[in-house]
Amino acid sequence: MTESTRPELPDHLSIDPASQFFVAEVFEHDIGIRFNGKDRNDVEEYCVSEGWVKVPAGKTLDRKGRPLLIKIKGTVEAYYR
Repeated sequence: MTESTRPELPDHLSIDPASQFFVAEVFEHDIGIRFNGKDRNDVEEYCVSEGWVKVPAGKTLDRKGRPLLIKIKGTVEAYYR
């Protein structure tokens, strides 16, 4: 696939289909998140303009059985691999 067929990466994106920030077309391609200069594979949600990512807090689950997320602030860069 060429770069022209890929949708532009949004400023705010979530992997949770119930979220208003979920964009299914983006997940048809392999995307990567670089946080503070290091590639992260555990990012559940990010916002480039506000500079934060949400990642699971260990194996802790919320009352609905989903991972409990913590917000970490820093420099965020989203890209297609």
